[in-house]
Amino acid sequence: MPHATPAPTFASSLAPDPWCLRETSFDTASNFLNETLFALGNGYIGLRGALEEGYRGPAGTSMDGSYLNGFYESEPIVYPEAAFGLAKTNQFMLNVPNAKGIELWLGEERFDLTQGTVHAYERRLDFRTGVLQRRLEWTSPAGQRIAYASRRLVSFAHKHLFALEVTITPLNFSGPLRLASTIDGAVKNQEAGDDPRIGSAVSGPALHLDTIEQAGHYTALTQHTHNSGFTLVSAIDSDIHTAAALALTPYRDGHAAGVRASIDAREGETIRLTKFGGYYSSRDYAADQLATLAKTALAEAKAAGFESLCAQQATYLADFWAQADVEIAGDDALQQGMRFNQFHLLQSVGRDGKTNIAAKGVTGEGYEGHYFWDTEIYIFPFFLYSKPEIARQLLDYRYAGLEQARQRARQMAHAKGALYPWRTIAGEECSAYFPAGTAQYHINADIAYSIKLYYEATGDLDYMAAAGAEIVFETARIWLGIGSFDRAGRFVINEVTGPDEYTALVNNNYYTNAMAQMHLRFAAEILDTLRGERPAELERITRAIDFDDAEAALWRRAAGRMALPYDATLGIHEQDDSFLSKKPWDFAATPKENYPLLLNYHPLVIYRHQVCKQADVVLALLLLSEQFTLDDKKRDFDFYEAVTTHDSSLSSCIFSIIAAEVGYRDKAYDYFMETARLDLDDTHGNTHYGVHTAAMAGTWMGVAYGFAGMRVVDGALRFAPTLPAKWQHYQFKIHIRGALLQVRVDAAETTYTLLSGASLAFHHRGERVALTRAAPAARVAQPAQETA
Repeated sequence: MPHATPAPTFASSLAPDPWCLRETSFDTASNFLNETLFALGNGYIGLRGALEEGYRGPAGTSMDGSYLNGFYESEPIVYPEAAFGLAKTNQFMLNVPNAKGIELWLGEERFDLTQGTVHAYERRLDFRTGVLQRRLEWTSPAGQRIAYASRRLVSFAHKHLFALEVTITPLNFSGPLRLASTIDGAVKNQEAGDDPRIGSAVSGPALHLDTIEQAGHYTALTQHTHNSGFTLVSAIDSDIHTAAALALTPYRDGHAAGVRASIDAREGETIRLTKFGGYYSSRDYAADQLATLAKTALAEAKAAGFESLCAQQATYLADFWAQADVEIAGDDALQQGMRFNQFHLLQSVGRDGKTNIAAKGVTGEGYEGHYFWDTEIYIFPFFLYSKPEIARQLLDYRYAGLEQARQRARQMAHAKGALYPWRTIAGEECSAYFPAGTAQYHINADIAYSIKLYYEATGDLDYMAAAGAEIVFETARIWLGIGSFDRAGRFVINEVTGPDEYTALVNNNYYTNAMAQMHLRFAAEILDTLRGERPAELERITRAIDFDDAEAALWRRAAGRMALPYDATLGIHEQDDSFLSKKPWDFAATPKENYPLLLNYHPLVIYRHQVCKQADVVLALLLLSEQFTLDDKKRDFDFYEAVTTHDSSLSSCIFSIIAAEVGYRDKAYDYFMETARLDLDDTHGNTHYGVHTAAMAGTWMGVAYGFAGMRVVDGALRFAPTLPAKWQHYQFKIHIRGALLQVRVDAAETTYTLLSGASLAFHHRGERVALTRAAPAARVAQPAQETA
């Protein structure tokens, strides 16, 4: 690698544990980072792991936030020099009312971990229960000591609900205690600074207060956005249990409201606050229904009780881990990173067909909550093989945005077809910097690739007839719109940007052209399949999109004549027509503090050089694996490794996979480790702004695609497992063709076990393996060199 990985920004006090995160001391220096790491979510609600009682530590060491996947405000994009077709409106995920807050006063002293003395501290997030717990003892500056404990969850079983339980026990005093359950609507988003990956341009509150409803323990805020036109109801319902005398009063302070209890606390007697919260928006329901829905949902949750929600949470996660768990024996820190990543992916992914998964999930405001190609290329495979019903919902999200993609294509001068946005929430293009945004036309092929992957893994022709084929056809049309046949008869695609965002607006980006070729061929194949098996559905589709067979003939011709740059002298696939003619970046003269390059050099400086931010050609080696020989892959890997900074978190996992395939075992492991604990160790120095969901999914890819050598080529499954020297064994499961297959690799053998399904056939290093209910397991000895 051309430069060393930057040191973590924040210290970590997290103990390695295979099934949980466990913090054993409170430290303001690590608080910002840990607010991300201990965040909870359910694919819709995201609550950062901020302290419910509030945080009054040093400036810049906290960013409390509550987010709703897909709930956004919009604003016009202001260009000093506008041009036709530039994105007009930005959408950004909102920081919604903080409904988890409490206040605790011991007499006139506020419970505040930055004051007084913290004793016996533990915070724990268990991946099997989905519950965040804190236990501690605290002595106030005046000497009053309490035992404090809390439990928090965001319900997987109920999209709109979270719950919180707090207990307080006076240990050395009796006297007045005040406890409040609050909801604060006076929140705002983080403002963007010099880093384009962080925050939004809105400086004030984006939600405007309409009403506050208070009745008994129940409080609800109704607010609206100014530009996107959404209404939001945020509600809480609380119970306070104590044997002492209790006086309960509602309160309101500006945009904050809730209930306050004055308690005559007694030494040794526990006070318990149970709080249920909910968010309902007009993105999901009619505005006039929101208040009733929120009140009903909280009443039902309160009647069922906190323990009931905990039980549902554990049941949901038991099912998830039964399908998705990747077991790694021999390194607890790595095992923790693996499960942490999988858990956060589950917490972040939308599963309603209307939402996707943001680059930072629901843990922070980085990239403004936008969805990217990360979903299709990095995250989709994890869900396809681990929890395929979620993968299907991600495809449904893209189908829901097809009409907007058609409109974007017209703006970009395409008479037919659909062009998906590079970054978006609700379907419109939100990328204001077109060289690294709209120019990445490969987004169309990436979406088609995920549909192809889904179809080959499931054989779901019903989906293809209902939605998949229409997406594939409409997006394939764009290649004929931007490409052309040159004088030599090659089909060329000019003025695009590939995955490598340090190389922009080039001709014949290898990845783009190779993926376009795959896309065009797949479109033609699906056309033929539907013509033979679903002619009525095909007729409906072709009539709706005004399609004729002449277009399909052009698809085949363009695919067959696709320009795929190759340098015979070096024996490598050239990233684009001009890449090798550029001056190589001087890595030796670039100080460590100048990485990432995008924060320290003008884009034109970077674009003029032979330097990569991330895997580009190397990514094509994985996605289109069957098109390259092993020698091809080795030469390409050697060349591009030397010029890649890995300034993108999407890079290391891909290099790990190809390194494993070409036999660079140490490099494969090093790149894998960079990915596996990227967020836990904050190796990119920005996890405090949110997790890196693509890298998290890349960890799963590193095990399945990298060390296990898994590939699916034209629907055929194959493996070529290796065992990293530091591991005792590893094990994972995949759903494919209606079966659930378990793969276990140790030093002696690979064991394949059919856990469900009637039969499954695949290849292990070229040897056919067939599993059935009668013979559900097969053991294949490892080659001698793989145990070295």
